[in-house]
Amino acid sequence: MNRFRFHQLTWFATICVSGGLAVAGRADIEDGQIRALVDTIRAVGPEGENHREAMDAWQRLVRADADHIPTILAGFGEDPLSTNWLRSAVETIVERDGGQSLPLDRLERFIQDDSHAPRARRLAFELLLDAEPAAARRLIPGFLEDPCLELRREAVAEALDRADELLANDADQAVPVFREALVAARDPDQVGRAAAKLRKLGQSVDLPRHFGFITTWKLIAPFDHVDSRGFDTAYGPELNLDPTGTYKGKEGMIGWIDYTTEDPYGMVDLNQVLGRYKGAIAYAYAELESPEPRDVQVRLGSITANKVWLNGELLTANNVYHAGMYMDQYVGRGRLHAGKNVILVKIAQNEQTESWAQRWQFQLRVCDQYGTAVLCQTR
Repeated sequence: MNRFRFHQLTWFATICVSGGLAVAGRADIEDGQIRALVDTIRAVGPEGENHREAMDAWQRLVRADADHIPTILAGFGEDPLSTNWLRSAVETIVERDGGQSLPLDRLERFIQDDSHAPRARRLAFELLLDAEPAAARRLIPGFLEDPCLELRREAVAEALDRADELLANDADQAVPVFREALVAARDPDQVGRAAAKLRKLGQSVDLPRHFGFITTWKLIAPFDHVDSRGFDTAYGPELNLDPTGTYKGKEGMIGWIDYTTEDPYGMVDLNQVLGRYKGAIAYAYAELESPEPRDVQVRLGSITANKVWLNGELLTANNVYHAGMYMDQYVGRGRLHAGKNVILVKIAQNEQTESWAQRWQFQLRVCDQYGTAVLCQTR
Protein backbone atom coordinates (compact mmCIF):
# COMPACT_ATOMS: atom_id res chain seq x y z
CA MET A 1 0.00 0.00 0.00
CA ASN A 2 1.32 3.45 -0.90
CA ARG A 3 0.11 5.66 1.93
CA PHE A 4 -0.32 3.12 4.68
CA ARG A 5 2.77 2.65 6.84
CA PHE A 6 3.30 -0.51 8.83
CA HIS A 7 6.00 1.03 10.99
CA GLN A 8 4.75 -0.64 14.18
CA LEU A 9 4.81 -4.20 12.87
CA THR A 10 8.56 -4.67 13.35
CA TRP A 11 8.22 -3.38 16.91
CA PHE A 12 5.35 -5.69 17.71
CA ALA A 13 6.91 -8.69 15.98
CA THR A 14 9.56 -8.64 18.69
CA ILE A 15 6.87 -8.86 21.34
CA CYS A 16 5.11 -11.68 19.49
CA VAL A 17 8.30 -13.71 19.14
CA SER A 18 9.36 -13.18 22.74
CA GLY A 19 5.86 -13.97 23.99
CA GLY A 20 5.32 -16.93 21.74
CA LEU A 21 2.29 -15.41 20.02
CA ALA A 22 0.99 -16.57 16.68
CA VAL A 23 -1.55 -14.56 14.71
CA ALA A 24 -4.50 -16.78 13.89
CA GLY A 25 -7.11 -16.34 11.18
CA ARG A 26 -10.26 -14.29 11.25
CA ALA A 27 -12.86 -14.89 13.97
CA ASP A 28 -16.38 -13.63 14.59
CA ILE A 29 -16.16 -11.21 17.54
CA GLU A 30 -18.94 -8.89 18.67
CA ASP A 31 -18.39 -5.18 19.10
CA GLY A 32 -18.85 -5.41 22.85
CA GLN A 33 -16.12 -8.03 23.02
CA ILE A 34 -13.88 -5.77 20.95
CA ARG A 35 -14.29 -2.98 23.47
CA ALA A 36 -13.46 -5.34 26.34
CA LEU A 37 -10.28 -6.48 24.57
CA VAL A 38 -9.33 -2.87 23.89
CA ASP A 39 -9.82 -2.03 27.58
CA THR A 40 -7.53 -4.92 28.54
CA ILE A 41 -4.80 -3.59 26.25
CA ARG A 42 -5.28 -0.06 27.60
CA ALA A 43 -4.45 -1.43 31.07
CA VAL A 44 -0.93 -2.52 30.05
CA GLY A 45 1.77 -0.79 32.09
CA PRO A 46 5.34 0.34 31.31
CA GLU A 47 6.82 -1.97 33.95
CA GLY A 48 5.13 -5.09 32.61
CA GLU A 49 1.83 -4.68 34.44
CA ASN A 50 -0.92 -6.68 32.73
CA HIS A 51 1.51 -7.58 29.96
CA ARG A 52 0.39 -11.20 29.62
CA GLU A 53 -3.30 -10.20 29.62
CA ALA A 54 -2.61 -7.57 26.96
CA MET A 55 -0.77 -10.07 24.76
CA ASP A 56 -3.67 -12.51 24.98
CA ALA A 57 -6.15 -9.72 24.21
CA TRP A 58 -4.04 -8.56 21.24
CA GLN A 59 -3.94 -12.07 19.79
CA ARG A 60 -7.74 -12.24 19.95
CA LEU A 61 -8.19 -8.69 18.70
CA VAL A 62 -6.20 -9.18 15.49
CA ARG A 63 -8.59 -11.96 14.49
CA ALA A 64 -11.48 -9.46 14.34
CA ASP A 65 -13.11 -8.44 11.09
CA ALA A 66 -11.95 -5.15 9.52
CA ASP A 67 -15.42 -3.74 10.22
CA HIS A 68 -14.38 -3.41 13.88
CA ILE A 69 -11.42 -1.14 13.15
CA PRO A 70 -13.25 2.10 14.17
CA THR A 71 -14.00 0.54 17.57
CA ILE A 72 -10.32 -0.27 18.04
CA LEU A 73 -9.30 3.21 16.91
CA ALA A 74 -11.67 4.70 19.48
CA GLY A 75 -9.51 3.08 22.16
CA PHE A 76 -6.48 5.22 21.30
CA GLY A 77 -5.58 7.57 24.13
CA GLU A 78 -2.72 9.65 25.45
CA ASP A 79 -0.72 6.66 26.69
CA PRO A 80 1.80 5.84 23.93
CA LEU A 81 2.37 2.25 25.05
CA SER A 82 -1.21 1.02 24.82
CA THR A 83 -1.77 3.13 21.70
CA ASN A 84 1.14 1.35 20.00
CA TRP A 85 -0.40 -2.01 20.87
CA LEU A 86 -3.75 -0.95 19.43
CA ARG A 87 -2.19 0.55 16.33
CA SER A 88 -0.29 -2.64 15.64
CA ALA A 89 -3.56 -4.56 15.97
CA VAL A 90 -5.23 -2.33 13.37
CA GLU A 91 -2.28 -2.66 11.01
CA THR A 92 -2.24 -6.44 11.40
CA ILE A 93 -5.96 -6.67 10.60
CA VAL A 94 -5.52 -4.46 7.51
CA GLU A 95 -2.53 -6.44 6.29
CA ARG A 96 -4.42 -9.72 6.69
CA ASP A 97 -7.53 -8.28 5.04
CA GLY A 98 -5.60 -6.61 2.23
CA GLY A 99 -7.69 -3.48 2.67
CA GLN A 100 -10.63 -5.11 0.91
CA SER A 101 -13.23 -4.92 3.69
CA LEU A 102 -12.56 -1.56 5.32
CA PRO A 103 -15.72 0.23 6.58
CA LEU A 104 -15.03 3.39 4.58
CA ASP A 105 -18.17 5.30 5.60
CA ARG A 106 -17.51 4.64 9.30
CA LEU A 107 -13.88 5.61 8.94
CA GLU A 108 -14.88 8.91 7.37
CA ARG A 109 -17.31 9.65 10.19
CA PHE A 110 -14.60 8.71 12.68
CA ILE A 111 -12.15 11.17 11.08
CA GLN A 112 -14.68 13.99 11.19
CA ASP A 113 -15.29 13.51 14.92
CA ASP A 114 -12.50 15.50 16.56
CA SER A 115 -13.30 14.08 20.00
CA HIS A 116 -11.24 11.04 19.02
CA ALA A 117 -7.49 10.94 19.68
CA PRO A 118 -5.42 12.71 17.00
CA ARG A 119 -3.28 9.62 16.32
CA ALA A 120 -6.42 7.54 15.78
CA ARG A 121 -7.94 10.04 13.38
CA ARG A 122 -4.68 10.34 11.45
CA LEU A 123 -4.46 6.56 11.07
CA ALA A 124 -8.11 6.40 9.99
CA PHE A 125 -7.35 9.09 7.41
CA GLU A 126 -4.40 7.09 6.03
CA LEU A 127 -6.53 3.96 5.82
CA LEU A 128 -9.33 5.78 4.05
CA LEU A 129 -7.04 7.46 1.52
CA ASP A 130 -5.25 4.21 0.78
CA ALA A 131 -8.59 2.67 -0.19
CA GLU A 132 -10.18 5.78 -1.68
CA PRO A 133 -7.62 8.42 -2.77
CA ALA A 134 -10.36 10.72 -4.04
CA ALA A 135 -11.48 11.27 -0.43
CA ALA A 136 -8.55 13.64 0.05
CA ARG A 137 -10.15 16.35 -2.06
CA ARG A 138 -13.35 16.02 -0.07
CA LEU A 139 -11.89 15.95 3.42
CA ILE A 140 -8.65 17.92 3.53
CA PRO A 141 -10.09 21.46 3.18
CA GLY A 142 -12.13 20.84 6.32
CA PHE A 143 -9.01 20.33 8.45
CA LEU A 144 -7.83 23.96 8.51
CA GLU A 145 -8.88 24.43 12.13
CA ASP A 146 -8.49 20.81 13.20
CA PRO A 147 -6.99 20.02 16.62
CA CYS A 148 -5.07 17.14 15.01
CA LEU A 149 -2.00 19.02 13.80
CA GLU A 150 -1.08 16.36 11.24
CA LEU A 151 -4.49 16.72 9.59
CA ARG A 152 -4.31 20.50 9.85
CA ARG A 153 -0.94 20.41 8.10
CA GLU A 154 -2.56 18.61 5.15
CA ALA A 155 -5.16 21.38 4.88
CA VAL A 156 -2.60 24.17 5.10
CA ALA A 157 -0.50 22.52 2.39
CA GLU A 158 -3.57 22.29 0.17
CA ALA A 159 -4.43 25.95 0.79
CA LEU A 160 -0.89 27.08 0.02
CA ASP A 161 -0.85 25.14 -3.23
CA ARG A 162 -4.25 26.53 -4.17
CA ALA A 163 -3.04 30.08 -3.41
CA ASP A 164 0.01 29.55 -5.62
CA GLU A 165 -2.25 28.50 -8.47
CA LEU A 166 -4.40 31.61 -7.98
CA LEU A 167 -1.30 33.78 -7.82
CA ALA A 168 -0.37 32.82 -11.36
CA ASN A 169 -3.52 34.54 -12.64
CA ASP A 170 -4.86 36.94 -10.02
CA ALA A 171 -2.86 38.16 -7.02
CA ASP A 172 -5.92 39.74 -5.42
CA GLN A 173 -7.61 36.34 -5.23
CA ALA A 174 -4.45 34.70 -3.87
CA VAL A 175 -4.03 37.07 -0.91
CA PRO A 176 -7.00 35.89 1.21
CA VAL A 177 -6.09 32.24 0.61
CA PHE A 178 -2.49 32.83 1.68
CA ARG A 179 -3.84 34.69 4.72
CA GLU A 180 -6.20 31.81 5.51
CA ALA A 181 -3.28 29.38 5.31
CA LEU A 182 -1.15 31.57 7.56
CA VAL A 183 -3.82 31.82 10.24
CA ALA A 184 -4.27 28.04 10.24
CA ALA A 185 -0.59 27.10 10.05
CA ARG A 186 1.24 25.94 13.18
CA ASP A 187 4.44 24.48 11.70
CA PRO A 188 7.24 27.03 11.15
CA ASP A 189 7.96 25.92 7.59
CA GLN A 190 4.36 26.47 6.49
CA VAL A 191 4.11 29.74 8.42
CA GLY A 192 7.30 30.92 6.74
CA ARG A 193 6.05 29.98 3.29
CA ALA A 194 2.74 31.81 3.73
CA ALA A 195 4.41 34.85 5.30
CA ALA A 196 6.97 35.15 2.51
CA LYS A 197 4.27 35.08 -0.18
CA LEU A 198 2.13 37.65 1.62
CA ARG A 199 5.06 40.03 2.06
CA LYS A 200 5.91 39.76 -1.63
CA LEU A 201 2.32 40.79 -2.28
CA GLY A 202 2.75 43.87 -0.09
CA GLN A 203 0.88 42.46 2.91
CA SER A 204 1.93 42.93 6.52
CA VAL A 205 2.66 39.84 8.63
CA ASP A 206 3.12 39.85 12.41
CA LEU A 207 4.94 36.60 13.14
CA PRO A 208 5.58 37.27 16.85
CA ARG A 209 1.84 37.73 17.34
CA HIS A 210 1.04 34.66 15.25
CA PHE A 211 3.28 32.43 17.36
CA GLY A 212 2.79 34.18 20.70
CA PHE A 213 6.44 35.17 21.18
CA ILE A 214 7.26 37.54 24.01
CA THR A 215 9.36 40.32 22.56
CA THR A 216 9.58 42.84 25.42
CA TRP A 217 11.77 41.87 28.38
CA LYS A 218 13.71 43.16 31.33
CA LEU A 219 17.20 41.63 31.33
CA ILE A 220 19.89 41.42 33.99
CA ALA A 221 23.43 39.93 34.00
CA PRO A 222 26.00 38.72 34.81
CA PHE A 223 25.71 36.44 37.82
CA ASP A 224 28.49 33.95 38.54
CA HIS A 225 28.52 30.63 36.70
CA VAL A 226 32.21 29.71 36.89
CA ASP A 227 32.68 25.95 37.08
CA SER A 228 28.97 25.61 36.22
CA ARG A 229 27.95 26.29 39.81
CA GLY A 230 25.38 28.95 39.00
CA PHE A 231 22.72 26.74 37.43
CA ASP A 232 21.48 25.49 40.79
CA THR A 233 22.37 28.64 42.70
CA ALA A 234 19.36 30.82 43.48
CA TYR A 235 20.50 34.38 42.84
CA GLY A 236 18.58 37.52 43.77
CA PRO A 237 15.92 37.41 41.04
CA GLU A 238 14.93 33.91 42.18
CA LEU A 239 14.85 34.85 45.88
CA ASN A 240 13.30 38.30 45.79
CA LEU A 241 12.06 39.18 42.34
CA ASP A 242 11.94 42.94 41.92
CA PRO A 243 11.95 44.26 38.33
CA THR A 244 13.02 47.71 39.59
CA GLY A 245 15.69 46.46 42.01
CA THR A 246 19.41 45.90 41.89
CA TYR A 247 21.37 42.81 42.89
CA LYS A 248 24.91 41.75 43.65
CA GLY A 249 26.26 40.21 40.48
CA LYS A 250 29.47 38.63 39.31
CA GLU A 251 31.23 41.99 38.92
CA GLY A 252 29.37 44.21 41.39
CA MET A 253 25.86 45.62 41.68
CA ILE A 254 23.71 45.24 38.58
CA GLY A 255 20.22 46.30 37.53
CA TRP A 256 17.61 45.45 34.95
CA ILE A 257 17.61 46.87 31.43
CA ASP A 258 14.60 47.13 29.14
CA TYR A 259 14.85 45.40 25.80
CA THR A 260 12.51 44.71 22.90
CA THR A 261 13.63 42.33 20.18
CA GLU A 262 12.63 42.99 16.59
CA ASP A 263 13.40 39.45 15.51
CA PRO A 264 10.30 37.90 13.86
CA TYR A 265 10.80 34.73 15.89
CA GLY A 266 11.31 36.51 19.20
CA MET A 267 15.04 35.80 19.43
CA VAL A 268 16.89 37.59 22.22
CA ASP A 269 20.67 37.68 21.59
CA LEU A 270 22.16 38.14 25.05
CA ASN A 271 25.67 38.62 23.67
CA GLN A 272 24.45 41.61 21.70
CA VAL A 273 22.33 43.12 24.47
CA LEU A 274 24.30 42.38 27.63
CA GLY A 275 27.84 41.69 26.45
CA ARG A 276 29.93 38.62 25.77
CA TYR A 277 30.25 37.02 29.17
CA LYS A 278 31.51 33.50 29.85
CA GLY A 279 30.74 31.53 33.00
CA ALA A 280 27.72 33.75 33.53
CA ILE A 281 24.00 33.68 34.32
CA ALA A 282 21.40 36.07 32.89
CA TYR A 283 17.75 36.48 33.86
CA ALA A 284 14.87 37.69 31.69
CA TYR A 285 11.63 39.01 33.18
CA ALA A 286 8.25 39.67 31.57
CA GLU A 287 4.76 40.45 32.83
CA LEU A 288 1.65 39.26 31.04
CA GLU A 289 -1.92 40.41 31.57
CA SER A 290 -4.50 37.66 31.04
CA PRO A 291 -8.24 38.36 30.92
CA GLU A 292 -9.01 35.01 32.54
CA PRO A 293 -7.30 32.00 34.14
CA ARG A 294 -6.27 29.35 31.66
CA ASP A 295 -3.82 26.50 31.11
CA VAL A 296 -0.93 27.31 28.79
CA GLN A 297 2.31 25.96 27.47
CA VAL A 298 5.44 28.06 27.77
CA ARG A 299 7.75 26.97 24.96
CA LEU A 300 11.41 27.89 25.00
CA GLY A 301 14.25 27.65 22.54
CA SER A 302 17.71 28.07 24.08
CA ILE A 303 21.23 27.18 22.95
CA THR A 304 22.43 26.92 26.57
CA ALA A 305 21.20 25.72 29.98
CA ASN A 306 17.95 27.27 31.18
CA LYS A 307 15.11 27.38 33.67
CA VAL A 308 11.65 28.91 33.29
CA TRP A 309 9.21 29.94 36.01
CA LEU A 310 5.60 31.06 35.63
CA ASN A 311 4.19 32.87 38.65
CA GLY A 312 6.95 31.39 40.79
CA GLU A 313 6.38 27.79 39.64
CA LEU A 314 9.33 26.11 37.94
CA LEU A 315 8.04 24.77 34.61
CA THR A 316 11.19 23.41 33.00
CA ALA A 317 14.91 23.09 33.77
CA ASN A 318 17.46 21.94 31.21
CA ASN A 319 21.18 21.79 32.01
CA VAL A 320 22.35 21.42 28.39
CA TYR A 321 24.95 23.48 26.47
CA HIS A 322 25.52 24.15 22.77
CA ALA A 323 23.70 21.03 21.59
CA GLY A 324 21.56 22.90 19.07
CA MET A 325 18.55 25.15 19.29
CA TYR A 326 15.16 25.17 17.68
CA MET A 327 11.72 26.61 18.21
CA ASP A 328 9.66 24.89 20.95
CA GLN A 329 12.76 22.99 22.09
CA TYR A 330 11.57 22.85 25.70
CA VAL A 331 7.93 22.83 26.77
CA GLY A 332 6.67 23.76 30.23
CA ARG A 333 3.02 23.49 31.25
CA GLY A 334 1.48 26.00 33.63
CA ARG A 335 -1.54 28.13 34.35
CA LEU A 336 -2.14 31.83 33.88
CA HIS A 337 -4.00 33.77 36.54
CA ALA A 338 -6.61 36.35 35.65
CA GLY A 339 -4.69 39.61 35.70
CA LYS A 340 -0.95 39.92 36.18
CA ASN A 341 1.36 36.98 35.45
CA VAL A 342 5.14 36.86 35.74
CA ILE A 343 7.59 34.87 33.62
CA LEU A 344 11.20 34.54 34.76
CA VAL A 345 13.83 32.88 32.57
CA LYS A 346 17.33 31.88 33.65
CA ILE A 347 19.86 31.47 30.85
CA ALA A 348 23.34 30.15 31.61
CA GLN A 349 26.51 30.50 29.57
CA ASN A 350 29.41 28.14 30.28
CA GLU A 351 33.15 28.71 29.80
CA GLN A 352 33.78 26.87 26.53
CA THR A 353 36.03 28.84 24.19
CA GLU A 354 35.37 27.04 20.89
CA SER A 355 33.89 29.25 18.19
CA TRP A 356 30.75 27.09 18.01
CA ALA A 357 30.13 27.55 21.74
CA GLN A 358 29.74 31.33 21.83
CA ARG A 359 26.02 31.78 21.19
CA TRP A 360 23.95 32.94 24.17
CA GLN A 361 20.35 33.47 23.19
CA PHE A 362 16.76 32.37 23.71
CA GLN A 363 13.21 32.72 22.39
CA LEU A 364 10.01 32.10 24.35
CA ARG A 365 6.35 31.94 23.45
CA VAL A 366 3.07 31.28 25.24
CA CYS A 367 0.50 29.09 23.50
CA ASP A 368 -2.06 26.39 24.01
CA GLN A 369 -1.49 22.65 23.59
CA TYR A 370 -1.93 22.95 19.82
CA GLY A 371 0.66 25.71 19.41
CA THR A 372 -1.98 28.44 18.99
CA ALA A 373 -0.73 31.72 20.43
CA VAL A 374 -2.21 32.80 23.75
CA LEU A 375 -2.29 36.54 23.23
CA CYS A 376 -1.76 38.42 26.46
CA GLN A 377 -1.02 42.09 26.94
CA THR A 378 2.68 42.55 27.78
CA ARG A 379 3.33 45.04 30.52
